[in-house]
Amino acid sequence: MSVTNFNTSNQTFRKLMGNGLVYTVPMFQRDYSWTEEEWDDLWQDIMQTVEPDEEQGHYMGYLVLQSKSERNYNIIDGQQRITTLSLIVLAVLNNLQNLIKKSIDAVNNNRRVGALRDTYIGYLDPVTLVPSSKLKLNRHNDRFYQTYLVPLDIPSKRGLKTSEQLLRKGFEWFDKKINAKFDKTNNGAELARFLDKLADRLFFTVISVNDELNAFTVFETLNARGVRLSATDLLKNYLFSVVHSSGSHENEISSLEDHWENIVDKLGSESVPDFLRVFWNSYNPLARHSELFKTIRKNIKDKADVFSLIRKMDKKSDIYIALSDANNSLWTHEQKKYISQLKMFNVKQPYSMLLASKEVFNDDDFTRILRACTIASFRYNIIGALPPNEQERVYNAMAVRISKRELDNAKDIIHSLRSIYPSDEQFHMAFAEKQFRTSRNLKVVRYILFEIEKNISGKDYDQNSDRYNIEHVLPKSPEDNWPEFTDEQVENYLYWIGNMTLLTAGPNRDIANMSYQQKIAFYEQSEFEITKSIPLEHKEWTPDRIVSRQRWLAKQAVAIWRIPELS
Repeated sequence: MSVTNFNTSNQTFRKLMGNGLVYTVPMFQRDYSWTEEEWDDLWQDIMQTVEPDEEQGHYMGYLVLQSKSERNYNIIDGQQRITTLSLIVLAVLNNLQNLIKKSIDAVNNNRRVGALRDTYIGYLDPVTLVPSSKLKLNRHNDRFYQTYLVPLDIPSKRGLKTSEQLLRKGFEWFDKKINAKFDKTNNGAELARFLDKLADRLFFTVISVNDELNAFTVFETLNARGVRLSATDLLKNYLFSVVHSSGSHENEISSLEDHWENIVDKLGSESVPDFLRVFWNSYNPLARHSELFKTIRKNIKDKADVFSLIRKMDKKSDIYIALSDANNSLWTHEQKKYISQLKMFNVKQPYSMLLASKEVFNDDDFTRILRACTIASFRYNIIGALPPNEQERVYNAMAVRISKRELDNAKDIIHSLRSIYPSDEQFHMAFAEKQFRTSRNLKVVRYILFEIEKNISGKDYDQNSDRYNIEHVLPKSPEDNWPEFTDEQVENYLYWIGNMTLLTAGPNRDIANMSYQQKIAFYEQSEFEITKSIPLEHKEWTPDRIVSRQRWLAKQAVAIWRIPELS
């Protein structure tokens, strides 16, 4: 990855831990959370990797580090994996200690314990047993790790926090696995060889950054490529560090953690940065994804800022969640319909404005605003496929004005949509040439056809019912009974919505590859007016007929998806 202030390299676990560096999990980073499911997955990978005839290494994923000094790094992402590997090392050391207790090759095994501890865990003072560790955990886990795990002085199960219990259980789980693997040999050299082989064959892609801002940029870049890293932890650590540096009381940190965990529990860790951006843009100038962390760091500078931000986030998170859930009790019956449509369109640009509006307007006015957003989104996004950046800018400007009470009536808000509401002429032109090629668009096609049917016949069908199918007049795999179309024309016209209509499920299966003249009888008997009209208006089915029918559908669409105040 060639980006300024990023250093990227592939490193084995041996190179990471054996180079004299110290790694610190930031104070407010997530607690240790792995369970037997993750332990077993890792163990199976390790067992395969250390097989005698296996030469391939095992890839452990990305490790994002922030340099504190020349030899000290914060672990920004990857702490769960590094901590778990340290538990495995400690379990190996414990098995060696057990051999020593049994007087099995005690001298050599003592030397092995010292060498392996120095290489992978850190220096342990022989008198005080106080460790100088290569790994330091967060504020909830480090005391337990340094006091009990590193010296191999494992306490009873009582009185431990949940994450401390997981650390203890993880150590014991790997200790049993290693004991079962090497119990018959009682060979310290085999244990040491196992650990060395593991250290050489487990490797990470290590990304080193200079500060949190660069780390956040890494997260955004990799997440955009499908690599899920938790920017949530980075955001939390920054915000909590601001409070901690202000000389906060422990009760304040606990209160803050309660709010934060409530937000994460409701949203899920991966969704927090997306929510924070929508929330921030609901009352502040637009912050793009790449600018979010920089913006937060610039504006949230003291304890009061942090508490205000997180309390507001906690409150607004319920509305944000509801914007993606049409069944949420927050919505009226009519609002549920529009929320469902926005989700079907996969349009989230209005969220910041809707988040601001929900707090200001009554249900009737909010419904008017929501309906207008849905129609504008259908024209702009679904049919027009226009750039979403401009749309987001408009919604953000509206959100800021609503938050400041400068826009305080629904009519003015709807008028503010004009720049992202394609005119009737633009919409008709775009609709008349629209194709829906991918399977993920089938739900949108059904929605369009059912809405046009409702407009013509007055009947409101269940659009999700299995009783109805989309019929392609020109079939997907036409046979010799379709001489009107060349292969190239089939490819060009098959997915025009003018070539699609509605049928009940049974007849649709029966007539799939029939000729047009054979299909006419079925169309004439259909319960759908848009299907009955096909043979009435089109005696044959050719490319020109598809274009003609799509223009007719476009005319219906202009009348259906319109905002009266803007037309």
